[in-house]
Amino acid sequence: MSAAETTTAKVPPTRPSPTPRTGPEVPGKPARKPSAGGAAVPWALLAPCLLVIVLVMGYPLVRLVTLSFQSFGKSELWGFKEAEWVGLRNFTAILGDGEFWAVVVRTIVFTAGAVTLTMVLGMVIALLMQRVSGWVKALISIALVASWGMPIIVATAIFKWIFDTDYGVLNWLLSRLPGVEMAGHNWFASGPQGLAVIMLLVVWGAVPFVVITLSAGLTQVPKEMEEAARLDGAGAWGVFRWVTLPILKPILVMLTTLSVIWDMGVFPQVFVMRGGNPEAEFQLLTTYSYQKAFVVNDYSGGSAIALVTVLLLLGVVAVYMRQMLKIGEVE
Repeated sequence: MSAAETTTAKVPPTRPSPTPRTGPEVPGKPARKPSAGGAAVPWALLAPCLLVIVLVMGYPLVRLVTLSFQSFGKSELWGFKEAEWVGLRNFTAILGDGEFWAVVVRTIVFTAGAVTLTMVLGMVIALLMQRVSGWVKALISIALVASWGMPIIVATAIFKWIFDTDYGVLNWLLSRLPGVEMAGHNWFASGPQGLAVIMLLVVWGAVPFVVITLSAGLTQVPKEMEEAARLDGAGAWGVFRWVTLPILKPILVMLTTLSVIWDMGVFPQVFVMRGGNPEAEFQLLTTYSYQKAFVVNDYSGGSAIALVTVLLLLGVVAVYMRQMLKIGEVE
């Protein structure tokens, strides 16, 4: 035997790699392919919900669009006259009305202020809740859920008592401060001041949902990343800016969009706070549409205003969807 034969080892032949299987094979039967009907299962599960949405929202939306292109008043409502199609005349009338644009600007300013205050307060409270003990966090959560679950009419009645001119507890408390005399102060004497009170009511009802949602999101922030940022010299703001905020961005985008939609649709707070007849300086798009339709009996004009409001909200939804798609591409 030569030296080459003693030092060379025989390598066993390699086996061909098995072809991937799409499913379990049964002896004597061909492999099962994925079912083509599997893609229809999610739609089948969503079908009942979609059907309810179409039934509940479909007819009112179609009726809204129809009325906005007609001349529809009391005579048409009681059947004395047939509704007349007027094309874009209702939209031309409201878009050429200076009062309508004043209401639009007031609604945008009100919504921006309420959403900003809601998100800032919600974030601050959610961050502070991460730094308290468990039982304190539980008490705060109970208080938040209780305020969130309170009916809007009850909350509005409480705020009316707090800011009442003669018996309001806020005027009484402020008058106790040295050099402050607020007895008999009317918080609704001017539109901006009264809308600020209504904005506080809206924020008070919206903050609990934001706090609870952000608190759940903060539990997903890795502690290791925060610790690494601190070791790199980042302070509390740096950790929040470069670690916490990017992780919470999808939640913040969702909450901001929902808050814009809800706050643009504010109606009972303004309506009840002003005793069912809001003055001109308190009118928002929702109350202005209601006044046109059910006070002036111009149902077509009120429908046109409501349709413009819907289109504005659809623009907000489009921005939200675009932001979510961008976030999905980055991830």
